[in-house]
Amino acid sequence: MKVLVVGASGLIGAGVADALSANHDVIRASRSSEVSVDLTKPESIAAMYSAVGKVDAVVSCAGKVTFKTVEDMSFDEYRDSVMDKALGQVELVRQGIDYVNDSGSFTLITGILGREAIQTGTAAALSNGALEAFTYTASIELPRAIRINAVSPTVLTEATGYHAYFPGFEPVTLAQVVSAYVKCVEGWSTGLVHKLG
Repeated sequence: MKVLVVGASGLIGAGVADALSANHDVIRASRSSEVSVDLTKPESIAAMYSAVGKVDAVVSCAGKVTFKTVEDMSFDEYRDSVMDKALGQVELVRQGIDYVNDSGSFTLITGILGREAIQTGTAAALSNGALEAFTYTASIELPRAIRINAVSPTVLTEATGYHAYFPGFEPVTLAQVVSAYVKCVEGWSTGLVHKLG
Protein backbone atom coordinates (compact mmCIF):
# COMPACT_ATOMS: atom_id res chain seq x y z
CA MET A 1 0.00 0.00 0.00
CA LYS A 2 0.96 3.62 -0.47
CA VAL A 3 0.60 5.33 2.92
CA LEU A 4 0.82 9.05 3.67
CA VAL A 5 1.94 9.76 7.26
CA VAL A 6 1.27 13.34 8.36
CA GLY A 7 3.24 14.51 11.37
CA ALA A 8 6.05 12.11 10.53
CA SER A 9 8.76 14.22 12.15
CA GLY A 10 7.33 13.82 15.66
CA LEU A 11 7.88 10.98 18.13
CA ILE A 12 4.68 9.10 17.28
CA GLY A 13 4.73 9.96 13.58
CA ALA A 14 8.32 8.79 13.09
CA GLY A 15 7.57 5.54 14.92
CA VAL A 16 4.46 4.90 12.84
CA ALA A 17 6.21 5.74 9.57
CA ASP A 18 9.14 3.47 10.42
CA ALA A 19 6.84 0.56 11.32
CA LEU A 20 4.67 0.90 8.21
CA SER A 21 7.76 1.20 5.98
CA ALA A 22 8.49 -2.47 6.60
CA ASN A 23 5.55 -3.51 4.40
CA HIS A 24 4.35 -0.38 2.61
CA ASP A 25 5.48 2.57 0.50
CA VAL A 26 5.42 5.38 3.08
CA ILE A 27 5.42 9.10 2.28
CA ARG A 28 6.40 11.27 5.25
CA ALA A 29 4.86 14.72 5.59
CA SER A 30 5.17 17.41 8.26
CA ARG A 31 5.82 21.11 8.62
CA SER A 32 9.56 20.39 8.30
CA SER A 33 9.72 17.49 5.79
CA GLU A 34 10.40 17.52 2.08
CA VAL A 35 6.67 16.89 1.64
CA SER A 36 5.53 19.88 3.65
CA VAL A 37 2.11 20.50 5.18
CA ASP A 38 0.57 22.85 7.73
CA LEU A 39 -2.80 21.49 8.88
CA THR A 40 -3.97 24.97 9.87
CA LYS A 41 -3.91 26.03 6.21
CA PRO A 42 -6.33 24.31 3.81
CA GLU A 43 -4.24 25.46 0.85
CA SER A 44 -1.21 23.68 2.32
CA ILE A 45 -3.20 20.45 2.65
CA ALA A 46 -4.37 20.83 -0.96
CA ALA A 47 -0.78 21.34 -2.17
CA MET A 48 0.39 18.25 -0.26
CA TYR A 49 -2.28 16.01 -1.78
CA SER A 50 -1.59 17.41 -5.23
CA ALA A 51 2.12 16.59 -4.83
CA VAL A 52 1.56 13.11 -3.40
CA GLY A 53 -1.33 11.93 -5.57
CA LYS A 54 -3.46 8.85 -4.90
CA VAL A 55 -2.82 6.86 -1.71
CA ASP A 56 -4.29 3.83 0.03
CA ALA A 57 -4.13 5.27 3.54
CA VAL A 58 -3.71 8.61 5.25
CA VAL A 59 -2.33 8.52 8.78
CA SER A 60 -2.31 11.59 11.01
CA CYS A 61 -0.01 11.95 14.00
CA ALA A 62 -0.23 15.75 14.05
CA GLY A 63 -1.89 18.52 15.98
CA LYS A 64 -0.92 20.83 18.80
CA VAL A 65 -2.93 22.65 21.44
CA THR A 66 -2.32 25.31 24.09
CA PHE A 67 -2.18 24.24 27.73
CA LYS A 68 -3.50 26.95 30.06
CA THR A 69 -6.23 27.23 32.68
CA VAL A 70 -9.71 28.26 31.58
CA GLU A 71 -9.19 31.65 33.24
CA ASP A 72 -5.92 32.26 31.40
CA MET A 73 -6.90 30.85 27.99
CA SER A 74 -8.01 33.39 25.40
CA PHE A 75 -10.64 32.89 22.72
CA ASP A 76 -7.89 33.02 20.10
CA GLU A 77 -5.92 30.28 21.87
CA TYR A 78 -8.96 28.02 22.00
CA ARG A 79 -9.70 28.74 18.34
CA ASP A 80 -6.09 28.12 17.29
CA SER A 81 -5.94 24.86 19.26
CA VAL A 82 -9.14 23.54 17.70
CA MET A 83 -8.02 24.74 14.27
CA ASP A 84 -4.68 22.92 14.54
CA LYS A 85 -5.58 19.60 16.12
CA ALA A 86 -9.29 19.13 15.33
CA LEU A 87 -10.24 21.09 12.22
CA GLY A 88 -6.83 20.45 10.65
CA GLN A 89 -7.41 16.72 10.77
CA VAL A 90 -11.02 17.11 9.64
CA GLU A 91 -9.74 19.05 6.62
CA LEU A 92 -7.16 16.32 6.01
CA VAL A 93 -10.08 13.90 5.66
CA ARG A 94 -12.37 16.25 3.75
CA GLN A 95 -9.80 17.05 1.10
CA GLY A 96 -8.36 13.55 1.14
CA ILE A 97 -11.52 11.72 0.09
CA ASP A 98 -10.74 12.22 -3.59
CA TYR A 99 -7.14 11.04 -3.09
CA VAL A 100 -7.77 7.87 -1.07
CA ASN A 101 -8.35 4.77 -3.18
CA ASP A 102 -11.41 2.56 -2.82
CA SER A 103 -11.38 0.63 0.49
CA GLY A 104 -8.60 2.89 1.75
CA SER A 105 -8.47 4.49 5.16
CA PHE A 106 -7.87 7.51 7.36
CA THR A 107 -6.41 7.18 10.85
CA LEU A 108 -6.51 10.27 13.10
CA ILE A 109 -4.99 11.02 16.49
CA THR A 110 -6.89 12.18 19.56
CA GLY A 111 -5.78 11.55 23.15
CA ILE A 112 -6.73 10.60 26.68
CA LEU A 113 -7.68 14.20 27.51
CA GLY A 114 -10.89 13.61 25.61
CA ARG A 115 -12.00 11.26 28.42
CA GLU A 116 -9.92 12.20 31.48
CA ALA A 117 -8.97 15.60 32.89
CA ILE A 118 -5.73 17.29 33.86
CA GLN A 119 -5.07 20.88 34.88
CA THR A 120 -4.73 23.18 31.83
CA GLY A 121 -6.14 20.48 29.52
CA THR A 122 -9.42 22.01 28.30
CA ALA A 123 -8.23 22.89 24.78
CA ALA A 124 -6.92 19.36 24.31
CA ALA A 125 -10.16 17.92 25.68
CA LEU A 126 -12.23 20.08 23.33
CA SER A 127 -10.17 19.06 20.30
CA ASN A 128 -9.99 15.35 21.17
CA GLY A 129 -13.69 15.08 21.93
CA ALA A 130 -14.60 16.80 18.68
CA LEU A 131 -12.35 14.50 16.65
CA GLU A 132 -13.75 11.37 18.24
CA ALA A 133 -17.31 12.46 17.50
CA PHE A 134 -16.27 13.27 13.93
CA THR A 135 -14.66 9.84 13.54
CA TYR A 136 -17.81 8.00 14.67
CA THR A 137 -20.07 10.00 12.37
CA ALA A 138 -17.82 10.27 9.30
CA SER A 139 -17.51 6.48 9.26
CA ILE A 140 -21.11 6.16 8.02
CA GLU A 141 -20.70 8.83 5.35
CA LEU A 142 -17.38 8.16 3.64
CA PRO A 143 -17.80 6.83 0.08
CA ARG A 144 -16.28 3.83 -1.69
CA ALA A 145 -15.79 1.73 1.46
CA ILE A 146 -13.21 4.18 2.80
CA ARG A 147 -12.62 3.55 6.51
CA ILE A 148 -11.86 6.03 9.31
CA ASN A 149 -10.55 5.38 12.82
CA ALA A 150 -8.69 7.25 15.53
CA VAL A 151 -5.93 6.36 17.97
CA SER A 152 -6.29 7.89 21.43
CA PRO A 153 -3.21 7.35 23.61
CA THR A 154 -2.37 8.47 27.11
CA VAL A 155 1.07 9.95 27.82
CA LEU A 156 3.93 7.97 26.29
CA THR A 157 6.57 6.22 28.38
CA GLU A 158 9.21 7.78 26.14
CA ALA A 159 7.81 11.33 26.52
CA THR A 160 9.31 11.86 29.97
CA GLY A 161 9.01 15.65 29.75
CA TYR A 162 5.20 15.30 29.99
CA HIS A 163 4.97 12.82 32.88
CA ALA A 164 4.71 15.50 35.60
CA TYR A 165 1.54 16.85 33.94
CA PHE A 166 -0.13 13.41 34.12
CA PRO A 167 0.14 12.41 37.80
CA GLY A 168 -1.08 8.87 38.43
CA PHE A 169 -1.57 8.13 34.72
CA GLU A 170 -0.09 4.83 33.57
CA PRO A 171 2.01 5.60 30.48
CA VAL A 172 1.90 3.49 27.32
CA THR A 173 4.88 2.73 25.15
CA LEU A 174 5.48 4.10 21.69
CA ALA A 175 5.40 0.49 20.45
CA GLN A 176 1.84 0.09 21.76
CA VAL A 177 0.69 3.26 20.01
CA VAL A 178 2.42 2.25 16.78
CA SER A 179 0.69 -1.15 16.90
CA ALA A 180 -2.71 0.58 17.16
CA TYR A 181 -1.92 2.61 14.04
CA VAL A 182 -0.79 -0.48 12.13
CA LYS A 183 -4.02 -2.22 13.16
CA CYS A 184 -6.05 0.70 11.78
CA VAL A 185 -4.16 0.79 8.48
CA GLU A 186 -3.92 -2.94 7.83
CA GLY A 187 -7.16 -4.07 9.50
CA TRP A 188 -10.84 -3.70 8.63
CA SER A 189 -12.39 -1.62 11.41
CA THR A 190 -14.11 1.70 10.87
CA GLY A 191 -15.65 4.30 13.16
CA LEU A 192 -13.55 3.15 16.13
CA VAL A 193 -11.45 5.10 18.61
CA HIS A 194 -8.62 2.85 19.77
CA LYS A 195 -8.07 3.91 23.40
CA LEU A 196 -4.68 3.27 24.95
CA GLY A 197 -4.45 3.98 28.66
